[in-house]
Amino acid sequence: MGNKQSGGQGDTAAGHWMAGELEAAGFAVEKPVISVPFFTPQRADIVCGDARAALWPQPIVVPTPASGVSGPLVRVDAAGRADAPLAGAIAIVDLPYGRWSSALVKAIRTPVHAVFGAGAKAAIIITNGPTGKIIALNADGKTPMFKGPVALLAPLDAEPFLAAAMTHSQATFTLTGKSGRRAAFNVVGRINRGKGRWLVVSTPRSGWFGCAGERGGGIAAWLDLARRMPAALPGHDLAFLCNSGHEYENLGAEEALKAVAPKPEDTDFWLHLGANLAARDWHEGLFGLAPLAGTDSQRYLAVSPQHLPLARRVFAGLAGLESPYSAAELSAGELAAIVAAGYPSVAGVFGLHRFHHVEDDETRCIDPGAVATTIAAFRQFLAAAAKA
Repeated sequence: MGNKQSGGQGDTAAGHWMAGELEAAGFAVEKPVISVPFFTPQRADIVCGDARAALWPQPIVVPTPASGVSGPLVRVDAAGRADAPLAGAIAIVDLPYGRWSSALVKAIRTPVHAVFGAGAKAAIIITNGPTGKIIALNADGKTPMFKGPVALLAPLDAEPFLAAAMTHSQATFTLTGKSGRRAAFNVVGRINRGKGRWLVVSTPRSGWFGCAGERGGGIAAWLDLARRMPAALPGHDLAFLCNSGHEYENLGAEEALKAVAPKPEDTDFWLHLGANLAARDWHEGLFGLAPLAGTDSQRYLAVSPQHLPLARRVFAGLAGLESPYSAAELSAGELAAIVAAGYPSVAGVFGLHRFHHVEDDETRCIDPGAVATTIAAFRQFLAAAAKA
């Protein structure tokens, strides 16, 4: 279905498909509308002498004039330190190596705020990570995060611009396009048997690119549980939520929590199926990235403290998941919002595989057999936790 940016063609098509699958499983379905930002770039690049590289606009986008902005290139480290004055400059923020996900983390906000505070005209962030490609960054979905134009540069394209920054050569950064807000929608499926005790299963749907590893496993698990749980758990009312707006710091999940989710006091258990449920592992180094048969262990399982013994037993032998955390001590993404809302009995998976938020996150990043094995464990865990 293509790119999954909130409110775009792929996100919309996936949402209608998932809603149809819920209806076929016997759920009453609603698709409440939410408002999300969008930006359609016309031009996004940096030019310095003979060197030119494409950039990824950082939302909510602050554009440049049509002619761009020009100034000397100045390299900035992760602490916001520079070797030349930043007033009137284009700052190259050189992040340390990492599996980046959100511009809200301190390691990104600190240097970018610092460069604009020092008078820079624009900031370009090098998202150094395992693929060498641009790692798109989640953003605030309500207002721009920074005072000026910000864009992302692939590490593989960065060398000539880092070299130019050593001599503070002049460069031009152009970021233009169409921006605004558009409609997206969440999906809410309910089987209300009048029991007064709800089980909730949720998963995000949207993302920056194709999202095979990031979203595929969670959506497959969500659909499997939607088809099986009505018969397996006859003593509960069921709510299955699928949210858009994820890349804007869980915008859709926040709307769902406010408007459509069962209240904490009426909910016996909430399972959240987040990013990297079962993405493929890779070798790094000698031959670049080489796919492996195993599952990336950088997936985290967090559960309410009372479910830790059950989780250790059910997920034994599953990389990453076999070492669950207490959700009272560790949570992230939409699970963090669920915990903060006061739901007393929860579990959630989240993680960052090597192609997380990278354009190449496509079908080679996921192994159906590994997904099926992980789904079977979550099926067993949900059935047991619901009866606890």
